[in-house]
Amino acid sequence: MTDYVLGWLSLVVRWFHFTAGIAWIGASFYFVWLDDHLNRALPDALKRRGMEGELWSVHGGGFYHNEKFRTGPTDEPLPQDLHWFYWEAYSTWLSGMAMLAIVYWAGASTFLVDRDVLALSVPAAIAISIGSIVAGWFVYDALCRVFEKNPPALWTSIGAFLLFADWALFHIFSPRAAFIHVGAIVGTIMVWNVFFIIIPGQRRVLAQIRKGETPDSRPGLLGKQRSVHNTYFTLPVLFIMISNHYPVTYSGPYGWLVLAGLSAAGVLVRRFYVLTHFKRFVIALPVIAIAIVVVIAVALAPKQPAGAGTATFAEIAPIVQTRCAVCHAAEPTYPGFSQAPAGILLDTPTHIIANAAAIRAQAVTTNAMPLGNLTHITPAERTKLGAWIDAGAKP
Repeated sequence: MTDYVLGWLSLVVRWFHFTAGIAWIGASFYFVWLDDHLNRALPDALKRRGMEGELWSVHGGGFYHNEKFRTGPTDEPLPQDLHWFYWEAYSTWLSGMAMLAIVYWAGASTFLVDRDVLALSVPAAIAISIGSIVAGWFVYDALCRVFEKNPPALWTSIGAFLLFADWALFHIFSPRAAFIHVGAIVGTIMVWNVFFIIIPGQRRVLAQIRKGETPDSRPGLLGKQRSVHNTYFTLPVLFIMISNHYPVTYSGPYGWLVLAGLSAAGVLVRRFYVLTHFKRFVIALPVIAIAIVVVIAVALAPKQPAGAGTATFAEIAPIVQTRCAVCHAAEPTYPGFSQAPAGILLDTPTHIIANAAAIRAQAVTTNAMPLGNLTHITPAERTKLGAWIDAGAKP
């Protein structure tokens, strides 16, 4: 019953997490676009009012007029009713942490720990999980403070830190969990940028304006810096959110390099779109991103193992029964599973033959299944499964 309840919790929280993420990223992308499209060639009368830029737009049957003031209008007080964009970010992070708890902490022995990678106890794995996420923020924040006035050094150091975290996590957790934890670190950085830097800075400036004081410019500059970081982190995090559906990306020995390459491609694509806001179409950026994806795809292409030979159904049936069907059955017998993962059944000859392609994709081409190699399938057994499938998956 516990597994059943956790399954429903996972569904509801994942749905909410996805919805909150759309709201947050949509607002973030819109404001980056808006700021980059402002008309800053303003009449002197508008400049004297403190206006920095404006934009007219049309959408949904109406016309909109956006005006940007760095410190508010000079000829009238700021209204009391200001809309703050932060709960979109906070709800995304809170639901993401809930997902991490439901899937990777409650199911740590299945989804978090891979004893072929590192023999961790469940409490130790959960402690490392939490510690890595918190430590990720402190390292990032320290780098931002040290290299605040040197953007090239800051971006280089952030990239080096995240690459190290990527590599290290792949040597601690299961490959799938390593991907998710890199995403959790980056997602936490993004949200805590909002919570600790951007919103408090805006509140300080607002308080100074309401008191009639000259506002300090530094909180705005810091907020802008962290907002820029957030916009370039977005596409890598979105990829990580969907990566568990594509085990070919994380299941190999160099999954950490795959993640680094695909994340770099995402940053290049986001940079391309940001530059288009200024009518600069740097086609080289998406071309390089596509080239990175193609190189990774070619490198990960399945190769026929030497000496694979052939195999009969009689030879592979015991392998599937002992290594796969304990979970992939109408009534799983492996602890922690109340239903077959992804609804794939492998408990009868008919089911095995019907799902031969899934067996190849998950257990032969990649090592994604069994999860964390819970049932200790051997390389020789994977090869034998591949040989049977290549021979036509005959009964």
